[in-house]
Amino acid sequence: MIEDDEGHARLIEKNIRRAAINNDILAFVDGASALKFLLGEDGSGKVNIGRQLLVLLDLNLPDMSGMDILGRIKTNEHLKCVPVVVLTTTDDAVEIRRCYDHGANFYVTKPVSYEGFANAIRQLGLFFSVVQIPETT
Repeated sequence: MIEDDEGHARLIEKNIRRAAINNDILAFVDGASALKFLLGEDGSGKVNIGRQLLVLLDLNLPDMSGMDILGRIKTNEHLKCVPVVVLTTTDDAVEIRRCYDHGANFYVTKPVSYEGFANAIRQLGLFFSVVQIPETT
């Protein structure tokens, strides 16, 4: 999970757990630390070969654009099959289209209200409980 808002991050994890998803969730508050994890020390992405990953990505991060991170993931030979869910407050149709054009697998707009946001995350968690995540190669 790449999310700089601590409250949103806690809410996302809480509601994913409520949907009985017990996978490890690694939280990153900026793009640099997330890319370091995803690409590894050598920057190749080989560190994640054989690891099942799913990226929850906020577009509005303090150090770089979520679009830049999406691009780095989807153009990397070892990460390109990793599902990326953009989870952000941006609901602009042009931005949504741009994310899909750059390889996002899903786009979820964070509702402004607590209840709406919590409900969206619960539904996302239920979705993850049935979707098959490919292994990276």
